[in-house]
Amino acid sequence: MVSPADSAVSLAVQTVSMLWAIPFTLMLLSIAVFPLALPGWWERNLNKFWIALVLGMPVLIYYLKRNPPVIFSTGEEFISFIILLASLYIVAGGILLTGDLQATPQTNVAMLAMGTMLASLIGTTGASLLMIRAVLKTNSERVHRVHTIVFFIFLVSNIGGALTPLGDPPLFVGYLEGVPFHWTLRLFPEWAAVSAGLLLLYFIWDTVMYSREPIAALELDRLRVQPLRLAGKYNFLFLLAIVLSVVFLKRPIRETAMVVTSALSLIVTPRELRQAHRFTYYPIIEVTVLFFGIFLTMIPALEIVRARAGYLGIREPWHFFWVSGGVSSFLDNTPTYLMFLNLARGLAMPREVAGVSHSVLRAISLGAVFMGANTYIGNAPNFMVRSVAEESGLKMPSFFGYMLYSAAVLIPIFVAVTLVFL
Repeated sequence: MVSPADSAVSLAVQTVSMLWAIPFTLMLLSIAVFPLALPGWWERNLNKFWIALVLGMPVLIYYLKRNPPVIFSTGEEFISFIILLASLYIVAGGILLTGDLQATPQTNVAMLAMGTMLASLIGTTGASLLMIRAVLKTNSERVHRVHTIVFFIFLVSNIGGALTPLGDPPLFVGYLEGVPFHWTLRLFPEWAAVSAGLLLLYFIWDTVMYSREPIAALELDRLRVQPLRLAGKYNFLFLLAIVLSVVFLKRPIRETAMVVTSALSLIVTPRELRQAHRFTYYPIIEVTVLFFGIFLTMIPALEIVRARAGYLGIREPWHFFWVSGGVSSFLDNTPTYLMFLNLARGLAMPREVAGVSHSVLRAISLGAVFMGANTYIGNAPNFMVRSVAEESGLKMPSFFGYMLYSAAVLIPIFVAVTLVFL
């Protein structure tokens, strides 16, 4: 059944000018370019807000005059999206994992596997926030550890989140767009194969690097062992409440329940625990500001894509996997997912779920989630992990240095995914 908002969108699609794609393009270019060209200036969330406001206001005014239902529908999705991310971030920030295990390849694989599994339950941001400091502490005595953090970004900050709408932001937006909550479990074969392949490759790599560690470093690592300790365990109950809210409740009761849950987490979690976690609101404010601009400016861009879908030559599932994944590598994967979902809706193909075929939705979902790992800017947690690692004193690869890792490790795996699953 077509809603009034969807009908209004269909009418607008027929006449919207290509010029209205410019604000969205500039918004995404800002996210890609400013962190590299003006890192100090871009660090201030207020500057991000001005960029989002300047680029988003023309679209807001245009659609309020011409097609208000689209603005209201987009606003509801934006609020739901931000409340989910903020709730997961706040609750996960109340769980502190500390300790210093012996940094053997077996230990590291176990920690990466744990983070990968947690990512689909508490989100890639929440799992990265929970696990990264323990991984860094465990490996602090080792000389060769950059590859461990790179694989952490691959697995915990990206690929691990493919199984539920809670795992990665594009999948939650898909849920808001009509994809059933349980549908993403269909991605289990690809998730399991890619995760297992990466963990095996990491184990081999880390075993080689471990054999090259100085004797003094390995001895120090053995002497400084501390058991893992988990503080704030009651916050897992709050995480469960968020999951149940998303599965069983509808807007606005769902969002109200998540806000109440995160507020309770803030109340009952000691301030000292969050301080030990170095918890701040900066990352979630950054996401809110940027996605305010993205959600506004993408309205005409998505309509243009849907109207011209038949002319782009993207039809087969593997086309969607590589093109959506390639764009997600350099632009945030959430608007990329929406862009290609709308493109698929504009094609003449079976409409089995959310207006597209199962095979195409699978390809778009895998491309957006998996290939967000290709660069630091493909997914929000990537930069967060890099920042925490460098704050601990570890020199991480440059933007292009990281891409050498992803090109060597991930691209062959994605080729295999194409041949086996798509």
